[in-house]
Formats: sequence, structure tokens, C-alpha cells
Amino acid sequence: MKKYTTEQINQVVKGTLVGSPTIMITSVEQIIDATENQLTFIGEKNYIKLWEQSRAPAAIINDNLDVEPGKGRALIRVADADLALAQVLKLYEPAPPKCEPGIHPTAAVDATAEICAGAAIGAGCYIGANVVIGTNTRLYPNVTVLDDTRIGSETIIWSGTVIRERCRVGNSCIIHPNVTIGADGFGFRPSQDGQGIVKIPQIGTVEIGDNVELGAGTCVDRGKFSATTIGDNTKIDNLVQIGHNCKLGRLCMMSGQSGLAGTVTLGDGVMMGGGARVKDHVTIGAGARLGGNAGVINDVAPGKTVLGIPAIDHRQTLRIWAAQKQLPDLIRQMKKK
Repeated sequence: MKKYTTEQINQVVKGTLVGSPTIMITSVEQIIDATENQLTFIGEKNYIKLWEQSRAPAAIINDNLDVEPGKGRALIRVADADLALAQVLKLYEPAPPKCEPGIHPTAAVDATAEICAGAAIGAGCYIGANVVIGTNTRLYPNVTVLDDTRIGSETIIWSGTVIRERCRVGNSCIIHPNVTIGADGFGFRPSQDGQGIVKIPQIGTVEIGDNVELGAGTCVDRGKFSATTIGDNTKIDNLVQIGHNCKLGRLCMMSGQSGLAGTVTLGDGVMMGGGARVKDHVTIGAGARLGGNAGVINDVAPGKTVLGIPAIDHRQTLRIWAAQKQLPDLIRQMKKK
């Protein structure tokens, strides 16, 4: 079991320790469930009232919140409790499942594939022709990488992932279970006789930058005739759909069950809430924010925040929602007249 004192934790997060420096912390837990020897965190004033009730002996807290530790307890004051907590969680992070360097005997690796030094190919993996797997990259059991694909160094690919032919994945990426990269884009048109549907070949690729994370079950379709691209340091949640020929910039974030239709462009730093979706051929400017379940059908200017269906400026949407709540009363008043 990993153990650190409050003073040792404070040194890691470079905060200001108020209270006992010798409390031994063995794990981290949310404030209402924490018990003795567990560290918690307070990022908002709403949680201050829970501190008195909590059994946690210590907490990381935003330094703009006014609260005292209490007898025998400690607070570690920091500028951002969430970022400090991320540092603390690394201290207690357990070792990952074993995936030893080398090729497992049950893996099928084409003779033309290049497996670089320190790479690990787990049980049941399939590596196709002319594939390159970078230095120290780990493929957990039952990953499929098809022909002519290149994967960078220090990347982790979890079980069930399928990376189809001619795709590119950068360095230090994390690909969670059951991700599909490079499936055909959704390209269909009614036939001329109106009796069928014509499939449009999708001959492009997918290019993923460095330090990208793709959540479990996410799908990134290949381009119709060029590349679907995801920029460096972009983070994508579970069950996200990225259509063909989309262009995602750097440092974008897409929450669970959000989606992009084909040929959508996201500028650097775009953030999408859960369930938000964007119509095809729409451009979202750098730094824009799309609220949860937003339905975006038009371009969004850089830095703008939109909500609703169809998505419009968030302030206008909030006014509309407030007015809608008053409709039943207004209708009753009108009937009385």
C-alpha cells in the first residue's frame, strides 16, 4: 500500500499546508465517502458544508475558498484543486496490467511488419503487412492493425481496438478498448433508378497526432479521398463518432456520445459537451464551446458558446428556456380572459 504524509503531498502539488503535516494518507476519495487516512478535495464552495461532516482527515482545496481545517486535520491550499488532484492521483496510481515487450506466441505478425525496440504485442493480436509499431508501444491482447498502418512510439492500445489499413497514429497516444480507426465513412447515394443505394468508395485515411486519447467505443471514419485528421493533445471521450474527412485541431475535447458528421472542422481548443453534434460541412472556430446536447447546423465563430437545438448563443438559449417555463402560467391567464 502506498502511503504519503500531508507534508509530502503538499510538496508534490506545491501548495500551502494548513494544519497537521504528519497525517498519513493511503488513498483518495470524494468528500462524502472518504474515511480516515483518505484525502479528499474541495473545488467549489458548495462542498465546504460537507467538510465538517466528512471523515476525511485532509483535503486539497482551492485557495480562494474560506474554510479552516479543524482540529487534527489539514488543508492543502492550491490555485486549482482539480489540477492538483491529478498530480496526487498519479502518486496512488496502480501499475498497469502486464504487457511485456516482445511478441506473444499467439499473436499473428506479418513477416514484413516492423516491430521496434521495446514494443509489446499481446496475445491474439494481428499485425498486417508493412505495419510499423513504434518504440515502447504496447498493444494489449486482441488488437488488430491492418496493412500499411504506422503507429508511433510510447503509444498504448487497449484490447478490442481495430486500426484499419493505411492509417497513422502518433506518439504517446492512448487508445481505449474497442476503438475503431479507419472504418469506411458513411457515403451513400440513391441509385438513378431509385431502386437501390449506391455505396461511395472511401479511399482516404486517418491521421492522428501525438498525445491524443480516444475513449472506449469511439469511431473515427476514414476520409472519402483524403484524411480524417485529429490534432495533437486532443482528448475524446467514450462512444464518440467522428465522420469522414473531419479536421480536428489541437487541444480539442469531445465528451461522451457527441458526434461530428462528415467534413466538419474543429479549430484548436474547441470543447463539446456530452451528446453535442455537428452537421456536415460546418466549421467550429477555435476556442468555441458547444453545450451538452447542442445541435449545431451553422458555423460557430471562434470563442463563442452555443446551446440548444438548433444551437445559438448560450445567453439567448437560456432566455428562451426561462420563457418556456412561464408558458403554462401564461396560457392559463389567457384562458381566464
